[in-house]
Amino acid sequence: MLEMRPDCERCGKDVSVHEKGAHICSFECTFCFECAKGPLSGTCPNCGGPLHLRPPRPEALLTKFPASTERKYKRNA
Repeated sequence: MLEMRPDCERCGKDVSVHEKGAHICSFECTFCFECAKGPLSGTCPNCGGPLHLRPPRPEALLTKFPASTERKYKRNA
């Protein structure tokens, strides 16, 4: 089951499960639309795989299977 991660790993922008546009690779690395289509050009910087639109989780299932709250963005020091 997808974690439905809450943030873009590149810029830290929130990518809510209620918004369309989040992109993921096969390892569930998650990126906002702007990063996925812009600087990343549709390729995951972590694994080199293609980025695809994250499928939506039906609202009725979000209660039973909530999205992850663990943020993956790491601010450059």
